[in-house]
Amino acid sequence: LAYARAERVCMSLGWETVIGLETHAQLSTRSKIFSGASTDFGAAPNTQASVIDLALPGVLPVLNKGAVERAIRFGLSVGATLNRRSIFARKNYFYPDLPKGYQVSQLDLPIVSGGSVELPDDGHGAKRIELIRAHLEEDAGKSLHDERAGLADTRIDLNRAGTPLLEIVSQPQIRSAQEAKRFLTELKLLLEHLLVSDCNMEEGNLRVDANINLHVGTTDGTVPTPIVEVKNLNSFRAVERAIEFETQRQLAEFLATGRRLGDVPKQTRGWDDGSQTTRVQREKEEAADYRYFPD
Repeated sequence: LAYARAERVCMSLGWETVIGLETHAQLSTRSKIFSGASTDFGAAPNTQASVIDLALPGVLPVLNKGAVERAIRFGLSVGATLNRRSIFARKNYFYPDLPKGYQVSQLDLPIVSGGSVELPDDGHGAKRIELIRAHLEEDAGKSLHDERAGLADTRIDLNRAGTPLLEIVSQPQIRSAQEAKRFLTELKLLLEHLLVSDCNMEEGNLRVDANINLHVGTTDGTVPTPIVEVKNLNSFRAVERAIEFETQRQLAEFLATGRRLGDVPKQTRGWDDGSQTTRVQREKEEAADYRYFPD
């Protein structure tokens, strides 16, 4: 009965989905961000990982000029601020396909700050989505789980380790799955037109993390639900369906528990295309857990 009453209140007062997208675009350079190893797709496993990508002792990374140029080109196109001084940082975490035990990324001073992407009027009205930043970073390798029937093993392919990425982070101004698709469509067209990225999603050139929560109307005012990050969405269809599923799941969760933003840690979930649902992966670390420091 309490659930039914709460549901009626929410349905009468309404709710709004709040979405921020982190889009990882692989830059169209022929070599990696800190080494001369090839970025070609489809090579045999572990044949395109240099001693720098493998993080062997004593190696000296050298920044790829083409990656910097592409980041600047993107920043200019979206009216962003280009930081003439930017800093790489070590983002420390353990994962089997991350040889160094840290990812080289940017935190305090990214190469691109601000900017916006204009969504044309497609019958739903024009809208401008502001960007927080776009920063350069290296990709990790790839874990292949249960590739051989019956072995239940995990194999590591480090060909992607060190591949240059531009991570484009939007403000949480997107309000629906359809609007998220509109934003990503415009962003993809822009990246392709500028020759910044090939944006081939089948090859992993464009991957999206969606940060989603709800603002629910209650008799006490608007209540935000805990934020969930759905990781590594590799198609616009997956982004749409993940957002639609999370909207309904989070509403049901709020009605059942009343939990709001700050009551529980941020949760990371993965999209299961087979069941068309999201599944818990882990509780999200805060920035302090990554122990960022200048690289």
